[in-house]
Amino acid sequence: MEKIKVQDSVGAILIHDMTQIIPGVIKGPRFRKGHVIQEEDIPVLLSMGKEHIFVWDQIPGLIHENEAAERLAHAVTGSGLLLDEPKEGKVTITAAHDGLLYSSADGILALNTLEHIILSTLHNHYPVKKGDKIAGTRVVPLMIEESLIIEAERIAQTLSEPILEVRPLRHMKVGIVTTGSEVYHGRIQDKFSPVLRTKVESWGSEVLAQTLANDDVSLIQSSIRDQLSQGAEMILVSGGMSVDPDDVTPTAIKEMGAELITYGAPVLPGAMFLLAYIGEVPIMGLPGCVMYSKTTAFDLVAPRILTGEHLTRHDIVKLGSGGLCLDCPVCIYPRCSFGK
Repeated sequence: MEKIKVQDSVGAILIHDMTQIIPGVIKGPRFRKGHVIQEEDIPVLLSMGKEHIFVWDQIPGLIHENEAAERLAHAVTGSGLLLDEPKEGKVTITAAHDGLLYSSADGILALNTLEHIILSTLHNHYPVKKGDKIAGTRVVPLMIEESLIIEAERIAQTLSEPILEVRPLRHMKVGIVTTGSEVYHGRIQDKFSPVLRTKVESWGSEVLAQTLANDDVSLIQSSIRDQLSQGAEMILVSGGMSVDPDDVTPTAIKEMGAELITYGAPVLPGAMFLLAYIGEVPIMGLPGCVMYSKTTAFDLVAPRILTGEHLTRHDIVKLGSGGLCLDCPVCIYPRCSFGK
């Protein structure tokens, strides 16, 4: 690259976007890469604090920041993502549809360890909507050794999963079993099921059936079996999850021969959460906090199951880091630390 004075640059071709910042008014590219500088552009460039510009003399082995950012973006993106055009040397990656972001922390670290490479992303398992910004790529210098980009591409190709992808939530038929003698006998109104129905439908699934069960192991089990026979692909059992003698939901699920993944999760609220599988059908035992807390362990686990992921106890244990909800007066989840 050759540095020339702005006053001598009429007719020169810009090799990078030039940003104009007017506080409170604008921050963005005033002149784009490829723009041919005109006489009237000189005062504008000077007002932007540009005394000199670079003119590019192609050197073998070097590539432009825009090309580098594009290649990085292509290397890290899997399904469910869209790439914007390069802007000021940066490529923004957005969600192509609603879903859950899956990102490889190891892959992100490996790329950012390379000199001059930048990949910035949302947290793993972040729930996103179509059009949401997921990540951005760029390189530090205006021109970069192509060998660095080739190495970044190689790293991405060696991973078993894409560094970034958005997995859609599957449509599932969900059965709800509401336990508790107080609800079963009509002593109080069932306020748990409406909360679960709203969450299930917000995730794009449907409630197949809802039954009430007394605090009786055999009745809870028969309710679960009945919903399985109707084709339930996920079952939510609400209530009866504490250590009180009348709370028998965990016992009922375990004694059905279910594969118990965990009874208890390092998440607050939601510590008494239970996850098990009968065959491929997930069964979740939900503590009372799910009824009155906006976001709990249930909100961290259920969307992952809806993507088709089969969770292990290790997956649940890892939720401890970031598993503390701060009970903010106005919940802004997922734009907070919970679940991160």
